Amino acid sequence: MITMTSPCFASPVSRRFPRTQRPGLALVPISLAMALAYPAPLQAHGAAGGEDLAPGAFQIAPVLTLEGHAGLENNLEDQPRHYAIDGLLGVVMEWGLPNKGSLAIEAMVGPALVWGEADHFYGRVHLEPSEEHHAEDADHHAEEHAHSHGGAPFRRGDLKGRLQVRYEPNQRFSFFAEWLPYYVTRSQGEDIQGLKNELGFGVAYAFGDGDVNFALGDGLETVADGLFVSLENRTGWESDGTYLGNYTDPWLGFGFNVDRLNVTLSAGPRFYSPGSYAGLPSRTDWGGEVELEFPLSRRTVLFAHWKPIYSSQAGEGWGRGWQHHIGTGVTFRF
Repeated sequence: MITMTSPCFASPVSRRFPRTQRPGLALVPISLAMALAYPAPLQAHGAAGGEDLAPGAFQIAPVLTLEGHAGLENNLEDQPRHYAIDGLLGVVMEWGLPNKGSLAIEAMVGPALVWGEADHFYGRVHLEPSEEHHAEDADHHAEEHAHSHGGAPFRRGDLKGRLQVRYEPNQRFSFFAEWLPYYVTRSQGEDIQGLKNELGFGVAYAFGDGDVNFALGDGLETVADGLFVSLENRTGWESDGTYLGNYTDPWLGFGFNVDRLNVTLSAGPRFYSPGSYAGLPSRTDWGGEVELEFPLSRRTVLFAHWKPIYSSQAGEGWGRGWQHHIGTGVTFRF
């Protein structure tokens, strides 16, 4: 028998500070988690500076991101809930390029306190546990029953990281590549001790300059300035080395400001191909994301995000319906 657990939607755990007058590129991806960060991928809370760098200029800044996130898997029969609190410390290096472009490298690492299951790649399938895991699973289910009144029980502290390279040749295009390692510190329930890996690649194109602020009287004639399209591919491996599969999101988005509040909306299909271990066919799901960023100062940004994904096909141990990834937190740039 095969069962499938939907992902906790591990989003990028940190997000770039939005550049002034450029909300059209304020995409996310992240990650966090969460809900597990969120993240979409081309913009990260707190990663880069708030102003365009002059060609040849360089800046480096430590960043700290604190985020709480949750995965709500409503398409599964028992509707599992997964929660985490992440604290990621790192550094962002950025170089200014001609045409108001930039090249940035962001590296972050830190603890993740886990309730329920750990972050896992989208659409991970679980096989029936082997004999040696029956006793552990019995303890796992007994613990969940004992904590059923309080939701998912606390499990442990894991480690997660993020390494991203972002290249913007100008104000219209943005490219990124990133590695999201996640170390499970102890085997528990569905989680296997070891290093999970996720690779992501993407590109976005902004149709306008992103200068849309409805609080300043902008109207429908300015909407085109906030539109963008993005293409993102992500691939995941389980901590035991199993290839889990990959998905591609060709999404349409719209970014705008309401005074200092930046809002980014994006949506589209998700073309998902599970690994051969699952024995399941490829399918097309549908999803979107709502992201909010509010700068308290040039060095402190509050953020929140919600990513609903609709699974279009049902199967053994898998249901048609919605999964949600919700997260909120703050990023400090020192």
